[in-house]
Amino acid sequence: MALKTEKSKARFYCSQCGNEASRWFGRCTSCGAWNTAVEAPVVPAAGRGRAGTRWAPGAAPGARQPRPLAAVETRDMPRARTGIGELDRVLGGGIVAGSLVLVGGDPGIGKSTLLLQLAIALAGAGRKVLVVSGEESERQVRMRASRIGPVPDGVLVLCETDIEAVLEAVRSAAPDVLIVDSIQALSRADLEGGPGSVTQVRECGLMLMHLAKNEGPSVFLVGHVTKDGAVAGPRVLEHMVDAVLYLEGERYQHYRTLRAAKNRFGSTHELGVFEMEERGLIEVENPSAAFLSETRGPEPGSGVVASLEGTRPLLVEVQALVSSSFYGVPQRVTSGLDPKRLAVLLAVLERRVRLRLGRHDVFVTVTGGLRLDEPATDLGVALAVASSFLARPVLERTLLVGEVSLAGELRRVPRIAERVREAAQLGFVRAVVPAAQRAELRGLGVEVVPANDVRESIDRVLGPRVTPPPPETRGGTELERGAERRGRPVPPPGAARSSAESPPAAAPRGGAADEPAGWSR
Repeated sequence: MALKTEKSKARFYCSQCGNEASRWFGRCTSCGAWNTAVEAPVVPAAGRGRAGTRWAPGAAPGARQPRPLAAVETRDMPRARTGIGELDRVLGGGIVAGSLVLVGGDPGIGKSTLLLQLAIALAGAGRKVLVVSGEESERQVRMRASRIGPVPDGVLVLCETDIEAVLEAVRSAAPDVLIVDSIQALSRADLEGGPGSVTQVRECGLMLMHLAKNEGPSVFLVGHVTKDGAVAGPRVLEHMVDAVLYLEGERYQHYRTLRAAKNRFGSTHELGVFEMEERGLIEVENPSAAFLSETRGPEPGSGVVASLEGTRPLLVEVQALVSSSFYGVPQRVTSGLDPKRLAVLLAVLERRVRLRLGRHDVFVTVTGGLRLDEPATDLGVALAVASSFLARPVLERTLLVGEVSLAGELRRVPRIAERVREAAQLGFVRAVVPAAQRAELRGLGVEVVPANDVRESIDRVLGPRVTPPPPETRGGTELERGAERRGRPVPPPGAARSSAESPPAAAPRGGAADEPAGWSR
């Protein structure tokens, strides 16, 4: 009987939505996700302690009665500038008092470095910051801070994994900002399960949310991510915080991008760009120039697009490589681009432009580790692929803007004038745009090339061939293509062939030359 009592204490939670069930389930009945059941002990109501402290914003403990929404006083939420312009941009203008922000990213991407820079910048402006590290010692934190620069006295450090001890330290130190690195390292002693379990992450996050809303300090949480790129732990953690920021980028590249997946106090379309250096993450003043490669001249397979990230356009170079496939199924490899979107663009090129790409491998990458999700970059991707296939480079200093429909037509894109104006400031001389938006681009100092569809864009902005195209895309006899495969030089058109390369004399119609080998009359 005792065994049955112990067994009944275990509950199962969905790691995606936090739905609770009394027994194991294969498919969550709340969100429909498969294989997300995680076993966790039941949190005893009597053992919650301070975790059960109720919170009501701007009200006394005994005055929690419903009130008319129209009677609630409204005022602008005060924001504190962080001293890091790119971070302020993503947060919506600065830190809101009492906010709870979750920062996620791959291991080694720079999450701890960014938040340590934030602590130093805020302390330099006269604010008190408490850094709680559950994964490093005080000495290790000090070593990392030394690489960033001088450490003000306003930065406090606490190496602790017990959430109760962290809350006591916050109440005694009364910091303006609390940084926790990481939420998966914290735990409560009265709960079963180790740090990082579903119950521990949910309850510790709930206690820190009560702290931020009730006592006022802004709280930043570092969250580990899974192999799928989502923050580890229950999905409910992302629902309870005010903002979810993701620090992205290739680990072995020096550029990092900061995006907001959720932001209750600002836009989720803003993008912050940093460069990883020995001194930490340095703001990139001109991201468009950073994402453009410095080549000596136009090369086939390259195109420049303008992606709108929040309030500013970014000029990014897209590179494509098309080669003959040696496999039964051609490869379609992308980096920084949705593979399904590339498949649609390849189908448009095959059907509408008559480019035979079905037997070729296609590789597309976005320079700088940036990811393109906006449809306005379709034209640049399509022309980069066509340029590589035809060995005809895009004209130098040309911007490509336009959404490609399934019919191959160019559709309108929002805020096209801002994109072209950014290109003009960087020295671009022409821009290929949808013909319907030509009138919106007068007086910007660049040549506007209107186009109705992809075929017209290829005819107008692809230059002459600079390298021999693949044998499948040009004329010539089978003997010439065979000679090229064997490494022999192919004679120019009209040149006399040698006796070894001369084709045999044509036999009379109906003669032996027309009969397959092995046939006899």
